[in-house]
Amino acid sequence: MDAKSELAAIKDRSRALIKAVNAPMKGFGQLSAAVKEPGALSTKEKEYIAVGIAIAQGCDDCVNFHVEVLQKLGCTREEFCEVLGMCLQMGGGPVVMNAGRALEVWDQLQA
Repeated sequence: MDAKSELAAIKDRSRALIKAVNAPMKGFGQLSAAVKEPGALSTKEKEYIAVGIAIAQGCDDCVNFHVEVLQKLGCTREEFCEVLGMCLQMGGGPVVMNAGRALEVWDQLQA
């Protein structure tokens, strides 16, 4: 499955989860919105952190989601690759595999 199809499936699963456990998901949504508000860091900088954590944790669904958000916020491929470099430095060998997958997602969503 390509990244665009995967992202659509992720969104479908999220909508189903919102219906199934509405109150907790509503709370999570409020938390998510609050922490992404610009402050000392911009929203884009906060998304760099989020995608870095997603890559380090190996959460492909999270990577897809945050890559899409970063692209909407105007992140360039060059900026994204610098984030990948930091992930590699901090995470070592296992993150190499996750970072390669993240770059593939970036390229597929950008197309």
